[in-house]
Amino acid sequence: MPSTVIRSFVYDADQETLIIEFVSGNRYRYQHVDKEVVEAFRAYREKGVFYNRHIKGKYAFIRMEEPE
Repeated sequence: MPSTVIRSFVYDADQETLIIEFVSGNRYRYQHVDKEVVEAFRAYREKGVFYNRHIKGKYAFIRMEEPE
């Protein structure tokens, strides 16, 4: 089921970084995210719910600039 909040996400296992793009267009890079968390995120039906419960406020992040 598509999320009404999260447009897409990409995980770099080597760097343990998770980039989430929201429907609003905002993109954030979360650092030191365990592979198991991302696998559970990928499998979870309601991405926004999982994000709020298991990612938001739990990992250091930076807001990414919009591409030129």
